[in-house]
Amino acid sequence: MKRYLLGYDIGSSSVKASLVDLESGERAASAFYPKSEAPIKAVQTGWAEQNPADWWSYLKAATAEVLEIVGKSGSPVDVAAIGIAYQMHGLVCIDKAGDVLRPAIIWCDSRAVPYGQQALEALGTEQCLSHLLNSPGNFTAAKLAWVKENEPDTYARIDKIMLPGDYIALKLTGEAVTTVPGLSEGMFWDFRENDVAGFLMNYYGFDRSLIPSILPTFAEQGRVTPAAAAELGLKAGIPVTYRAGDQPNNALSLGVLEPGEIAATAGTSGVVYGVMGRVAYDPLSRVNTFAHVNHRAEAVRLGVLLCINGTGILNSWMRRHVAPEGISYADMNVLADSVPIGSEGLSILPFGNGAERLLQNREVGCSIHGLNFNVHSRAHLLRAAQEGIVFSFKNGMEVMEAMGMPITTIHAGHANMFLNPMFRNTLAGITGATIQLYDTDGSVGAAIGAGIGAGLYATPAEALATLRRIAVIEPDTTNASAYAAAYERWKACLQKEVQ
Repeated sequence: MKRYLLGYDIGSSSVKASLVDLESGERAASAFYPKSEAPIKAVQTGWAEQNPADWWSYLKAATAEVLEIVGKSGSPVDVAAIGIAYQMHGLVCIDKAGDVLRPAIIWCDSRAVPYGQQALEALGTEQCLSHLLNSPGNFTAAKLAWVKENEPDTYARIDKIMLPGDYIALKLTGEAVTTVPGLSEGMFWDFRENDVAGFLMNYYGFDRSLIPSILPTFAEQGRVTPAAAAELGLKAGIPVTYRAGDQPNNALSLGVLEPGEIAATAGTSGVVYGVMGRVAYDPLSRVNTFAHVNHRAEAVRLGVLLCINGTGILNSWMRRHVAPEGISYADMNVLADSVPIGSEGLSILPFGNGAERLLQNREVGCSIHGLNFNVHSRAHLLRAAQEGIVFSFKNGMEVMEAMGMPITTIHAGHANMFLNPMFRNTLAGITGATIQLYDTDGSVGAAIGAGIGAGLYATPAEALATLRRIAVIEPDTTNASAYAAAYERWKACLQKEVQ
């Protein structure tokens, strides 16, 4: 009988499930639900909520689909362990019975910004950055402070606070537990004291009893209850052995675990996530720092996260409004590649999707610089847009390097903008880093994490040995000066905008 690892990725747009063959490491089946994007409720401007019961409903549907796919072979599906990846920074409040008290306040909800800013001003920048490695910002702790002040009756009934992945694990196992990386992403972890951040809890007036029991990221965190097994069509007693936020989990899925390794994604927004081997922070808080999946007090592994809001959304805007009508992304990329490196003096700042943390929460907008009506065509605009996105990545990586992170290799999934050779070549050319492309995703990473946590692999390296590398892109040293000149011109445009 074949044995499988089951991985879930609890996103804000869908829940994805994957079954990975334990012996071969190959993905046997994947499914996601809902098939159209999951709703996000915005009662007021800047709010974003989802019903955790919907996540469970989506998970059940995705589970049924992968079990049906694998079950067509006629043999029983034996799941050895379950892993969970999830949308970060959300807040789920449960009572003593484990029932949800209000809709989850999810990652893109901005109502708690003033609560984080007030904490920063009251406690001091040095205190917050040296202990939390971030400003309190709009993270889970600040969201809980909003509930405490604005919904006191609800707050009084809270028994435990949970991240989205913690809630799904609770539904599977009946156990309310969390992890150090999870607490760190919510601003509940003090890296200097290696404990729950008592100074921030005291400032907000939170009782420590609100924090669930803390277990390792890779460890048995409970077993599937008979009731959950009946709902999912699984056997009772399967161990849940891994949970992590989506970006740390994405890094795991790409084999990014050690200092200097980088994971990158370029979807609607873009993320660069690098691993550091010592406690450090950016004094301007332009990047976020959390405990990575393999972090331990005696072996520091921190994930430094850079997010650029205006990434694939700029590229899709260009396709809709600048590229020839009806053109595919692949043909648009060919058109952009017909233009020389540097787009003959044209530069585009890609920051048109809201305030950017990299720019200290400024909202500078997207802008075009150096446009010459006698030289530039739509092909130049298309190339300059992609170069601008790459240069924003490079700009953020310079912050990481200043924190002491060497950048030599970038791991990425073969998806979204990384499908474009020009985009990849530009990123390798301007950073000097080798890019490695892999065939993987978050739910597969969660399944691999489950195998590690269950002790079914001797080492993480063994678990990742079957990770399929599609391509390796080496830096183009012959054009290094052209990339550097284009970047310096772009950076000069940015400096004028943020002055």
